[in-house]
Order: sequence, then C-alpha cells, then structure tokens
Amino acid sequence: MPRKQTSIEVKNGVGYLFMQSGHRFNKLTVDMLNELKRAFAELGEDSSVVSIVLTGYHGDSFAVGADISQMLPFRSKEAIAFSDLGQSLFSYMEECEKPIIAGINGICMGGGVDLALACDIRIASSSLRTAHPGSKIGIITGFCGTQKLPRLVGKNRAMEIFMTAEEFGASEALEYGLVDMVFGSEEFWEKTVCFAEEIASKPKDALYSLKKLVNAASDLNIKYGCALERRHFSTLASQ
Repeated sequence: MPRKQTSIEVKNGVGYLFMQSGHRFNKLTVDMLNELKRAFAELGEDSSVVSIVLTGYHGDSFAVGADISQMLPFRSKEAIAFSDLGQSLFSYMEECEKPIIAGINGICMGGGVDLALACDIRIASSSLRTAHPGSKIGIITGFCGTQKLPRLVGKNRAMEIFMTAEEFGASEALEYGLVDMVFGSEEFWEKTVCFAEEIASKPKDALYSLKKLVNAASDLNIKYGCALERRHFSTLASQ
C-alpha cells in the first residue's frame, strides 16, 4: 500500500521515518497510525537499518494528538478501537529491536507526546512547544500517556502537565526529563543525524540487548532483571 502521509529514507545505517500529513500539524488519525505501523514494520525488517529516527522535520510539527473532528462521532466501541490502534503502534515501537530516536521539531501535543514517549531517545529543537491539552476539552489520552509520563518525569510533574494542560518549551522539557537533548533549530537536524549515525555504528545485537533490558528494568523484579542481563551478556560474549 503506498504511503500518503509518511516517507522513508535510509542512509548510513539509519532509517528516517518522516511524518508529512500535508498540513501544518501531523494529526494522529486512524490513517496516520496505520501508516506508521506499516512504516515501522518495513524499517524493522530492513537489515541495512540499525537505528531509526522518527520526525516531522522539515515541517512545523512533530505530531499532535488525534483529529478531534474524527473523534466526535466516537462511542465507547469506537473509542476503544482507536485507543487499541495507538497502543498497538507504541507497543510495536517499544518491542522493535532497533533503537528509535524521536527528532522532535516544532509542535508536539497530546498524542504526539505519547508517540515521542514510545521512542527510546528524544532529541528536541529549541523551537519545541508541547503540552498535553486533553483536560481543556474534557478528555484524556488513550495512548498510555498517564502510565508512561509519570515514569519519566515523576508523578507530581505528570499530574501538573495533564491537569493544567499548559504549554511549555524546550528548556522546560529538558528540565523535566521529557526530552534528553535540545539543540538550536538551525543545528537540530544535523545534530540528530550525527547522533543517530553514532548509535547505528554500534553492533546490532548489543543495541538490541540494551534496549530490551533497559526498557524492562522498571517492570521487573531486580533479581529477575539481573538474571535476564546475565543471559544476554553470556550470549553476546560467546559470539
């Protein structure tokens, strides 16, 4: 099926997945979510790709939440199906063996924040404007944001972000721990590419083990986690 809202480029071991909805905002519509799932599956199967960058560059936005006009006719059944679609995409991203880097340019709102949270590393442009604005219109995220954001920025900060729905910028996002790096808008893309290529220069199997183990750390009993680490260590050491 042809891509209409995304494009893929592969260079120097990095797979670049560009969101290009044709509008200023990359809305996470049903079509966009399905297209992202197919694109990630393609990059996951491409043996030449070691790391992946997800971005809305060159546009004004990384991604915003759902298209509210699409959600208006939802009843419980449709809302659950839409939530399942988003959560299945994010689960795939987290289970993908390859490191996924969010190149967060410009505007990142609502479900776009949840999409960034599903990535392993988040690099932001200094032009970033972000918020989780659902409470303003009487809804909440259905894409696991209420469970993942507190793990990243702490319960109190997450409560503030969700309940005030206030917009904030790159410096605050870095301070809160929402993003890992911030670069000026003029150098953002160059720095993102360099970082992704540096990751891609590492052996694939070690990257896979690191992603699996670190992602599992918050959910596992430490003894079981250490045993799982020992298993991966022994496998890599014996290769």
